[in-house]
Amino acid sequence: MSTTMTWVGVFCAITTPLTDDDRVDTKLLGEHATWLVEHGVRGIVTCGSLGEGATLGMDERTHVFETCVQAVGDRVPVVAAVSARATADAVALARHVWQAGGSGLMVLPPYVHRGPWFEMRDHVRAIIDATPLSCMLYSNLPAYGVDFTVPRISELAELCPNLHAVKDSGGDVRRLTELRCMLGDRVAALAGLDDMALEAGLAGVQGWIAGLVNAFPAESVALFDLAREGRREPALELYRWFLPLLQLDTVPEFVQLIKLVQSRVGWGNERVRLPRQSVRGELRRRTLALVERALAERPDLSVLMEDAR
Repeated sequence: MSTTMTWVGVFCAITTPLTDDDRVDTKLLGEHATWLVEHGVRGIVTCGSLGEGATLGMDERTHVFETCVQAVGDRVPVVAAVSARATADAVALARHVWQAGGSGLMVLPPYVHRGPWFEMRDHVRAIIDATPLSCMLYSNLPAYGVDFTVPRISELAELCPNLHAVKDSGGDVRRLTELRCMLGDRVAALAGLDDMALEAGLAGVQGWIAGLVNAFPAESVALFDLAREGRREPALELYRWFLPLLQLDTVPEFVQLIKLVQSRVGWGNERVRLPRQSVRGELRRRTLALVERALAERPDLSVLMEDAR
């Protein structure tokens, strides 16, 4: 029998802080997860693309997950991203997450391999079937080269009772609307890119797996709540301020940029694991100027939310 969890609201694709000797900074990670929950985040997703999961060893990925579970307890669900080059490795990671008290899994296609649909289907199905945990399929055609169309998602939903959600990072909100139309509440739809959160929320999408939430959780939660409630004008007002920051999540250097933003608001450092390196040159200058301007013009959420009532 599958377990259930609520795939609604803003989930943080949490970054993985590193020490100066390239180890996971356990203390900072736990403090960060706690701070996010205190500011309204509805769940934590560990070791996804933003969490540099592809550069972390299996032991490190389980360590990150366990640290977040210990930090937030049962206040919000902790979901682990699960992917590997080999199906057996991904299945083993999924089972470890289940045994360690995880709430759910974010299931990715295999790294590197790009096979026909039956191979991709059977890979993700093996992960989903490996535990009774609630699962979210991660659809990101530009990044992973696997096209999880709505008919294919429907096929998986029939095969896998514990497939309960889909995160789509393709950037086309029509995919999420189609998913809602075709599958209704059988599979929750979640936005996966930061700069599609407003449109997704207004379209009735249930959740948002967010990146800049690592630095601005209160603003992220307020934006998505306003959009889902159909309060367009205050949502647009907040979005005008937030959009330049949210667009940092849509470029190849998104990990470095989001960690740089975090460092400027007092949450961590900008260390990343090789082959990534901290941004430099004009991109760095533009990003720092953008953050300073955003901080100087940061909206008063208490006033904004009161006016929205």
